[in-house]
Amino acid sequence: MSEAPPAPAEPGDSPSTAAGPGTVEDADGTTAEGTAENAAAAALSETPSVPAGPDTVEDADGTPAEGAAESAEATDPTEGPSAAAEPGAQDGTATEGTAGSAEAAGLPEEPSEPAGPGEEEGVGGAAAEGAAEGAEAVALSETEAEIAAQRELRERIEQRKASKEGPIEAGTKLSGTAADLLAAVRAVESGEKPVAGAFREPEPAPRRPTPPPAREPVRPRPSTEAAPAEESVAAVRAVLAEGGAPETLAAPTAATLGEGADDQLRADPWQLLRVGGVRPEQADGFARALLGPDCGPGDERRGRAITVWLLEQAAVAGHTALDAAALTAALGQRAVPDPDAAVHSALAEGDALVFQDALEGAETVPVQRSDDEGGQGPEGGQKEQERPVRVLIGLERYAMAEESLADGLARIINSLPKEGGPGPRDTDWEAAAGEASGSTAELIRAVGGHGLVLHSGGEAARAEPAALVAAAAALGLRVCAAAHSADGRRRLAQATGTHEAAVTVAGLLSGAQGPGRDADGALALDLLVVLDAPQLDVESAAMLVESLPDGARLVLSGDPGVLWSAGPGRVFADLVAARCCPHVVSRTPDPGPLGELTSGIGVGELNAVEAPGKEVVLVPVRDAAEAIHRTVQLVADSVPRAIGVPAEQTQVITPGHGGAAGTRALNAALKERLNPGPGRFGGFDPGDRVAHVPAAGRTTLGRVVRADAEGLHLESDGGPVLVRRERVEREVRHAWALTAHQAAGLRWPAVVVVLPGDAAQTLTRPWVYTAFTRGERHLSVVQGVEQALPRAVAERLWKDRTTRLRTLLRPQVPSAAS
Repeated sequence: MSEAPPAPAEPGDSPSTAAGPGTVEDADGTTAEGTAENAAAAALSETPSVPAGPDTVEDADGTPAEGAAESAEATDPTEGPSAAAEPGAQDGTATEGTAGSAEAAGLPEEPSEPAGPGEEEGVGGAAAEGAAEGAEAVALSETEAEIAAQRELRERIEQRKASKEGPIEAGTKLSGTAADLLAAVRAVESGEKPVAGAFREPEPAPRRPTPPPAREPVRPRPSTEAAPAEESVAAVRAVLAEGGAPETLAAPTAATLGEGADDQLRADPWQLLRVGGVRPEQADGFARALLGPDCGPGDERRGRAITVWLLEQAAVAGHTALDAAALTAALGQRAVPDPDAAVHSALAEGDALVFQDALEGAETVPVQRSDDEGGQGPEGGQKEQERPVRVLIGLERYAMAEESLADGLARIINSLPKEGGPGPRDTDWEAAAGEASGSTAELIRAVGGHGLVLHSGGEAARAEPAALVAAAAALGLRVCAAAHSADGRRRLAQATGTHEAAVTVAGLLSGAQGPGRDADGALALDLLVVLDAPQLDVESAAMLVESLPDGARLVLSGDPGVLWSAGPGRVFADLVAARCCPHVVSRTPDPGPLGELTSGIGVGELNAVEAPGKEVVLVPVRDAAEAIHRTVQLVADSVPRAIGVPAEQTQVITPGHGGAAGTRALNAALKERLNPGPGRFGGFDPGDRVAHVPAAGRTTLGRVVRADAEGLHLESDGGPVLVRRERVEREVRHAWALTAHQAAGLRWPAVVVVLPGDAAQTLTRPWVYTAFTRGERHLSVVQGVEQALPRAVAERLWKDRTTRLRTLLRPQVPSAAS
């Protein structure tokens, strides 16, 4: 690694006193305007240096970076209480690397300060100015439609769960092999069939071909949740005022608790914890005001509510369940006198579920049984071999989604069409593979013989699933490829050569994109290829798998080095570890100095690379103020001049929202330079770059068009989006600077990664890898963490997530148990 250039002088210093070069020529041959003013240009003109990288990052103020409510501010109850999370952000991405402090759980310090993406005030003055422009009808966004699809999935899961409850008459709910065996036993008992013939395996029924898609694809009509009635909001507002809580919580509380929310709060004040942005100590104060002397830390309602709250915070941190011991320990840290009783109360009320999963790789142990429970042991007692188990507690929402995902994956693996059925033959797949080479040919062969296939590789490896899409289409299959973002869809369409086959995951699930659904409600597809698969959480993955028809093939492709999903789960990593299906590892490396740098980071090495075209540049800084100053110079002046990438195509990435050089501070400085304005519309002006987060883990980028009485009008992912006035503060934030979780799945011509000194302890290898791989042509690193960067790349990996997918797959897919 080459030596970093000396630190340049701050603005206002005379050139003679600057610590560093006085006048610097940019790559285009022009002279930089003074030492202080063009220090970043000087760095670009020097021999590029290579930084080292971060992984899982918390905000500089100690809050976990990118909280799943990108409040980044959610906490991991398994970690024990530590630094409080900063109030403010809730943009919907999950805590990076499952980072988080157990105490603060990332909720705002004051209930009156909503956990929203920005700290700007509401859209206030937009009504008068925007009324003249009229209220335009804006189509529902893909995310809103996806939320509706999620509700439908949860309803189906509830129906399936309800069908399992209650008494079951003998044989009435058996299916598959169990039903066939019961029928055979009854046939022998009745004398209808001899014993020899009753248990013969029947010939497999011919596979029912997937019905052809209708000429007009069936597309679900998206719906949005109705706002709570004003009477309900007013009743809740009165209860909140009585308990000393801010009135701004009235609408979200009414929406969260539903009908009779005011009565629910009076009966159980800790129900307020179900509202996003409320902390346990705030709910305690509210309860004391309402209940008076009847309120105490041992109240059963309090223990139950904090149990659920901790499980929600665990989901924000990426867990689908928590170890029972970790949960009870976290309850004890929050002054719950009897944690076990609190957990049992939550289980009894159906607020949480308990699971006993066999420990993987653990040896069985003998267990003494009573005489009437089994065979005799050597001393007259009875011994059984039992495998040790771990006890997990989880929320029903994520537990059912994970079970649904496991069932669906097992169905896909086991329902591959047999040779001789409809569709391409093995020889057809082999011929298609013969026309390709390397790992592309391996991928095509694997898909030809298996229902589920995993594929991993970097950015250049995306050409391989794109070639698979073309080959499958040539074989007559109905094929679709889904990316994580609109930018990924654009790149995918370029790679495949067809825009129709490329969709986003959200667009496919909502029905806004893709082939639509067949008569059975399944996607009219024979092959679905999902890129950016590490970004799939358990709910999105479950919806995708549930939507595939029998006999369809599924390919999950992605870069295993990037951060895991914003939502709970680690679907791609769990499937790789389960070894339940073929896994094709690409041998196509990413090219150039950027590819060489990030390939090293992926294996824990931060290597110096030759970058003659200034593809990689290090800009050392002393403090956060200098980091912000250099970042603005790079984006507004140096990168456009020396690299030829305009400011609107350059993205800033930083570890978290808070802190002296977090997204809030950087966005304020970048707005002042690139799009100055009064911010009359909730802190926004037309032309501002923004991130819209309508739901946790769903971030889309766009620009502000205008504001009126209805709210803020955005151009987001190529389409118009209206953010209602009352939701602007919670859902919209400026986006010149993003966190790495928000940037995952996206690419820009140039990227500036800002690493302030106070972020040193939060950096991890996946964070660094994700941030450094977002640039296509250029990467600048504003570096204030010094040697913490190479240490993070070498030593700090993912923080683990507690999930159950591998355990659930084991009995259904034999290869997953090996």
